[in-house]
Amino acid sequence: MNPPRPRRPRRLRGPRSLAGQLFAMQVVLVAAAVLGCVVFAYVSAGRQAEETARRQATAAAAAVADSPAVVAAARTKDPTAALQPYSERLRRDAGVDFVVVMAPDGTRWTHPEPSAIGGKYLGHIGPALRGELFQETHQGVLGPSVRVVAPVRDPERGGAITALVSSGITVATIGEQLQDQVLALVAVAAAALALGGAGTYVINARLRRHTHGMNTAELSRMYAYHEAALHAVREGLLMVDADDRVALINDGGRELLGLTGDAVGRPVAGLGLPEPLTGALRAAGPRVDELHLTGERVLVVNSAPVSGGQHRGSVVTLRDHTELQALSGELDSVRGFAEALRSQAHEAANRLHTVVSLIELGRAEEAVEFATAELELAQALTDRVVGAVAEPVLAALLLGKAAQANEHGVELVLTPDSRIDDGVLPPDLPARDLVTVLGNLVDNALDAAAPPQGDGAPPQVRVTARADGGELLLRVVDNGPGVAADATEEVFRRGWSTKERAGGGRGLGLALVRQAVHRHGGTVRLDRGPEGGARFTVQLPLRAAEGAGR
Repeated sequence: MNPPRPRRPRRLRGPRSLAGQLFAMQVVLVAAAVLGCVVFAYVSAGRQAEETARRQATAAAAAVADSPAVVAAARTKDPTAALQPYSERLRRDAGVDFVVVMAPDGTRWTHPEPSAIGGKYLGHIGPALRGELFQETHQGVLGPSVRVVAPVRDPERGGAITALVSSGITVATIGEQLQDQVLALVAVAAAALALGGAGTYVINARLRRHTHGMNTAELSRMYAYHEAALHAVREGLLMVDADDRVALINDGGRELLGLTGDAVGRPVAGLGLPEPLTGALRAAGPRVDELHLTGERVLVVNSAPVSGGQHRGSVVTLRDHTELQALSGELDSVRGFAEALRSQAHEAANRLHTVVSLIELGRAEEAVEFATAELELAQALTDRVVGAVAEPVLAALLLGKAAQANEHGVELVLTPDSRIDDGVLPPDLPARDLVTVLGNLVDNALDAAAPPQGDGAPPQVRVTARADGGELLLRVVDNGPGVAADATEEVFRRGWSTKERAGGGRGLGLALVRQAVHRHGGTVRLDRGPEGGARFTVQLPLRAAEGAGR
């Protein structure tokens, strides 16, 4: 014997998917609705058929009762001989099952069944003897029937009731008529049920695709995870639908974008964000690590489209890059200082070698004269900067930029009217922001002035730093090619720089300058300098800053 095959364990079926549950529910509802309509239609058809039978019987009974031939036959000794053929002919013509003419005592004179003639009428005749035409449903010779009884009056006898007429249709005949209607009704109901089931299946198949076949517990659990993850992440998360409206935003996104109130459902263009950032949020294509500015922050924006055969919107993540950008600016400044020191060390080494060589050649007086002249030149620049700018960070920045400019063949000049005394700048105007503003403006001017000028003028950058009358004025002027009049606002957008004009990458410095200036309630203005180059003027209110600090 072959050993018995092991049984495979039955898989436990999980809960039916949401689409499956809705499909079963909708099928039951459609079936119940169709069944209810069938029952209602059946009852209505039955009532209508019975009412039609009553009308037919009433018409036939009234016609017989009003017939002069019936009145005349009732006067004879043998009414049956004249009335039986007449009543049968009328029964067939009127479409009723029986027409019975009887004596006032209920003795039948006519009947579809000849054997029943002479017998007593089965039914009520009292109301008819009182002169009333009445209807009833009663058991008769032919079975249960809907009947009408009418009196026959003889005008020659003063309207006395000389006979009675009963006309009716059996319940069986009414049932046969109703059966044909019920068959048609069942066919229509079956077609409606099939059509409703097919439509329900199509709708639920689409729902199953959209819910990925998950059941209600899985959808509820996913929603709970979604809510927890949405509020747990510190980065900003923003979902934009196909109509460029905010479909979802978490707490981090509202904070980073500076939004108040409920932003869900609002168009992205109506959030009051800078135009470049608005364009990035509305973009249909992916964005990777793009830097964008708001009024207070530097944001790293990443976006990916949501598609399922068609564009359905995008998911955007936001990271705060403000502190990192500030540290990067400080690092750039330190790197500039280091580069300046390297350049100065290199120049000092060259000068020292020159002095040593002059001494070795026995030209000691010329060596002393050369060393003294170089020392006086370097010390004069240092004394001029330190004497005019008491703020140590700004002074160090200007000295470093002077060395950097000298290395690039550009003369950096501090104007004679520059003056910032010690203690003038309030605590809430940090040196970091001043380095951002002045450092980026000087770098931009150096890049603009570095190429040789067409008129033979040496490249020059003039810097003014003055604190006077409760206001800090920073002005940087170069003698480069300048900026076109229609681009004076564009230069402050993310992505513009003098490097870009020369074919370089995407600038951020001037945008950071405007952000820092606006953060402290100041203004930045660009126009054309006296020599045709660009002139940037920054004005920061010191009194407003001091008031804010207190």
